[in-house]
Amino acid sequence: MADTPELQARKTIHVGGEWLEAVSGATREILDPADALPFVLVAEGDEKDTDLAVAAARQAFDGGQGVWPQTPVAERAALLRRVADLLVRDREDLGRLEARDAGKTVEEGRVDIDCVADAFRYFADLVAAEAPGRVVDAGSPDIHSVVVHEPVGVCALITPWNYPLLQASWKIAPALAAGNTFVVKPSEITPLTTIALIDLLTEAGLPAGVANIVTGPGHSVGARLAEHPDVDLVSFTGGLVSGTKVAQAAAPSVKKVALELGGKNPNVVFADACATEEGFDTAVDQALNAAFIHSGQVCSAGGRLIVEESIRERFVAELARRAAKIRLGRGTADSVECGPLVSEQQRTKVESFVASALEEGAVLRTGGKRPEPSAQRPATGYFYEPTVLDACHREMRVVREEVFGPVLTVETFQTEDEAVALANDTEYGLAGAVWTTDAGRARRVAGRLRHGTVWINDFHPYLPQAEWGGFGKSGVGRELGPAGLAEYRESKHVYQNLAPKPVRWFAG
Repeated sequence: MADTPELQARKTIHVGGEWLEAVSGATREILDPADALPFVLVAEGDEKDTDLAVAAARQAFDGGQGVWPQTPVAERAALLRRVADLLVRDREDLGRLEARDAGKTVEEGRVDIDCVADAFRYFADLVAAEAPGRVVDAGSPDIHSVVVHEPVGVCALITPWNYPLLQASWKIAPALAAGNTFVVKPSEITPLTTIALIDLLTEAGLPAGVANIVTGPGHSVGARLAEHPDVDLVSFTGGLVSGTKVAQAAAPSVKKVALELGGKNPNVVFADACATEEGFDTAVDQALNAAFIHSGQVCSAGGRLIVEESIRERFVAELARRAAKIRLGRGTADSVECGPLVSEQQRTKVESFVASALEEGAVLRTGGKRPEPSAQRPATGYFYEPTVLDACHREMRVVREEVFGPVLTVETFQTEDEAVALANDTEYGLAGAVWTTDAGRARRVAGRLRHGTVWINDFHPYLPQAEWGGFGKSGVGRELGPAGLAEYRESKHVYQNLAPKPVRWFAG
């Protein structure tokens, strides 16, 4: 994508195999968060565009030429593998596009594309290796009983702005593997790589109408998808408030709903993990990664550091020192370690969290402001310094609510029970970590943490073959792993009597 505005790129709605402008003709400028300047124009769809896309997906599922649900599993898996190969081919271009659109570094963008390709390959392998059905022992040789899995139908996939293509792939890959058709609504501020993926699906040979995309805002496109009577499943990743609205809109039609709604993730560090210089360095380094990767705009960000009191001062001092050295700038520039926030609205939200924390007694150890402008940090960009807030406690808003920015809060504990209580004292339950050299303690604490993913002596890695999702208000359902495929399926019991005869229940 060129660095000059491409203000003719209006056909970003894909319906029934065709690229279209919005029915209304409306458009939206996509801004580069590093300088707040527009560089692409996309279609701004609404309810009318959404209805057309759902109708195309419905027709592609229910009938017509090349019906995807009846395509043999081996062919579906082969197509997913072709998509993965195309992603590898276009890795550099897609990685740079993701970096510019979302504000992350190019290296983060490249890693994202690798992970997207991994997800497509995983679900291809998963469906290709499955048995055609589960035989149920009915207790008689005259009965053949089997449970089979069939696609749900038309899926509405609503994705967030922080990991646009990665989060889309976690939905699109299993939806296609299971034999569904879909309409995807990317975030209206970071839609570009999802648009590009639709082209790759077409290049890989996906039949027209199976994959549809409507670019537009949540209040029109997202809301219509959630309530639409011809949508069989809605999968949403985003904030708690929006997710609640999606669930409410979907309820009257009793469609399947999967929600991934973020987290407030604890990173628990015991003193024994820092008993050696190597252990101390690793724990501090990982605490930085946990909190500040992609400027903290990560649903699983380790924004709550819960550190044992005996090592608190040394640990926090070193953490703050290193955080102050993080190189902020345009994500597409060399040597930059952390990019801008995605929008002015997001930066304003982060600033309000930091202000409230300081009013409530938090101690600012580093950051807490916009950086000085430079060649790599235009004054118009949405930059904010990595921030460490010490002396925090559970009653603070910044500790309770998801910040989604480069802000790390520090709490302390003295006993294992206290550490677990603090880590679980949240309405969310997406992810968390425990750092210790005591194997018994590691297993105990991991077992007691009420979070969907628990890392021991690590932070952030995920595997496409392992389920991802959370407890509590972090959502319902799972992505990735076998359960991530199951979300896009219905189970059907087929019972066949091989030797039917009269029952004689009724005498007449």
